[in-house]
This record gives sequence, C-alpha cells and structure tokens, in this order.
Amino acid sequence: MVAKSLKAAGTINILIVISAVLAIYFGLYDHKQLFMIFKPLTTILVITLPFFTPKKSCVQLGRMVTIALAFCLLGDVLLLFENYFLFGLVAFLVAHILFVVSFIQYKGFYKNWISFLVLFCIGGVLFFWLRPGLGDLLLPVSIYVVIITFMAWQGVGLYLRERNNAHAYITMGVLFFMLSDTLLAIAKFMTPFYLSGPLILATYWLSISLIANATRKIVLKPAIGAHTRKPN
Repeated sequence: MVAKSLKAAGTINILIVISAVLAIYFGLYDHKQLFMIFKPLTTILVITLPFFTPKKSCVQLGRMVTIALAFCLLGDVLLLFENYFLFGLVAFLVAHILFVVSFIQYKGFYKNWISFLVLFCIGGVLFFWLRPGLGDLLLPVSIYVVIITFMAWQGVGLYLRERNNAHAYITMGVLFFMLSDTLLAIAKFMTPFYLSGPLILATYWLSISLIANATRKIVLKPAIGAHTRKPN
C-alpha cells in the first residue's frame, strides 16, 4: 500500500512537471486557450499529492494544506482575468492564512526573532520599494505582504526547530512562494521584465509542489514506520 502510494507520487510529480512546462510554453507564446487549461491543471495535480494519503495518517495537516492549495487554484483561475486581480489576491491571502494555521497546528507557534527580523525586513524593503506603483491596492497589498511573510516565518521555523527533509522542503517552498510573489509584484507594479511570466509560474509551482510533497511525506511517515517496523 505504502509502496504504491510512493510510486503514485512519483508519477504525479512527473505529470506536474510536464503540465507546468506546457503551461509556461503556451503562456510564453500567447496560446491563451491552452494556457487557461494547463495553468489550473498543473495546480490540480499538485493538490492530488496531499489529497490521496492513508486515512490513518496525520489527517489534519494533510486536510489543511489541501484546502490551502485549493485556494491557490482559485487564485490561479481568477488571475487569468485582469479584472479579477484583487479577488485572486484575496484567494491567495486565504491560502497563506491556511498554510500558517496548518504549520502551527502541526508543530505549534514558532518564536525565533532572528528569522522574524530577517524575513520581515526583506518584506518591508520590497513593500516600500513597490509602494509608489501600488495606487488603490496599497492597503490589500500591504496586508498580503504581512501575511505571506508571517507564513514564511512559520514555515522556516519548522526546519529550524526540527531539521529533516520534509521541513527543508517546506522551508524552500515558502521562500520560493515569497520569491514568486515578489516577481509578480515587480512585473505588475513596477515594470515587466524579460521572461517574467515563466519565472513567476516556475517559482510558484516549485513552491507549492515542495509544500505538497513535504506534507505527503509527513502524513505518510506513521504508515511507513508501521510498514517497515519488524516484530520482536
């Protein structure tokens, strides 16, 4: 059962890469209809990673991360339409809040103030740099920056508290999420740059794939332990 689950995850990850490459290609060469199919499809494939896990594993974490990824999917769809940018921003804001809740429920609230200062200084500098171009979106973007930085702080805290591969994936995932949103903000509120679209999508799908794979690894751990444990 566990072996089949691990094999399925490998297949899904390959499909994610293929779908992401196609979405990026179609977006780069302005095949709008195909892009509108493969962009949400890639995120749907990511969602399946924590969704199909044994019921007796760490259900709460898997459920919360799955719901957070579902809001990412909603944000993906809304951002396909320029007029729904603010609604897409709200969808991703909810996703980040759910990620925060899932991390805290999993290991508790993390209080390392060095990582707090580093991450919030980075977030603050980026916000004030982007501020002149925000216009009417000043308030929602400021709230978004605070929430995603807080999410990154708690995600990084998992690895600083307990260093293992799954927590390392989550740390990389939340940092790539910050990077992706930074690139998006620069392209939208400052100036579009060369290959901004592919870079934004690549770092975004890398981020949520890392979080989803880490979650799957965590929720499968009890099942793997039971499977490999030898009787006395």
